[in-house]
Amino acid sequence: MKLAVFYSGDFGSRVVGNLVNYSGFCISCADACTECRNVAPDLAKDIVALVEMPDPSTYGDFIDDVEPLLPKDIPKADIIIVINIHPDILYGLLPKFKEAGVKAIIGGSESPKEMPLGQRRQVEEKAAELGMEAAFAKPFCALRPDPNKPIIAQFLKEARIGDPVIEFTVQGSREGKDVIMGANVVRSAPCGSTWFVAKRMLGLEPDQPDLRERISEAHHAYPCTGSMERDAELGDTVLHVGGYIIRDAVEDGLKKAGRLPRSRLPKPGSPIVV
Repeated sequence: MKLAVFYSGDFGSRVVGNLVNYSGFCISCADACTECRNVAPDLAKDIVALVEMPDPSTYGDFIDDVEPLLPKDIPKADIIIVINIHPDILYGLLPKFKEAGVKAIIGGSESPKEMPLGQRRQVEEKAAELGMEAAFAKPFCALRPDPNKPIIAQFLKEARIGDPVIEFTVQGSREGKDVIMGANVVRSAPCGSTWFVAKRMLGLEPDQPDLRERISEAHHAYPCTGSMERDAELGDTVLHVGGYIIRDAVEDGLKKAGRLPRSRLPKPGSPIVV
């Protein structure tokens, strides 16, 4: 599927970096990097355009005439990802997306002011009227494949982004205890943080008392770009909700973890790999 990204701000740049997976995108591990992302998808060949849009904060809540603010040329793409675009501009773009052959639109919110629930529903309904699928989530890492939106579901599968899913492998170590020996990122948060969190779980014990704190530390250290401003819709901050999402992903993955036989325990000093 051909992809175009319309975005503004640092979060948009990070999502693009995760999709392209260029060398040096993730520097969170610094000198301890083990190239864990070398198995992550690289969608560079599928991206037909990156369109940087004006910062929504430079406009008021409502724009009377959006036509002068819309890009003149809309790239022909199957999927459009929109990040931090003024809702009036996005609404005005929908007919142009349809004319360009766009089949589906995906977006996420990382702050309370960005695409609140009512505006997300309005865009999704208008897109449906025009014959396009649309799906938005707050935060972006809450976006799950929906069988009723097969084009988006297929894209999320190919790009391996959305609500994070991690597969773990554990092995018995000291008496009565397991240790996390491997992690496979099936689906990452769009910002790419899931790869870093998964790696930081290696060598830990699934039932150790501070596991949730270790997950939270990794999530903050990446770092998560979600807002720390309280969101009335969520009843919490976007950053905290993102933290709950990755915590649930790790705990769910550990509940389903596969086991290595004790006979395959690595020799002392051997690396544990993700």
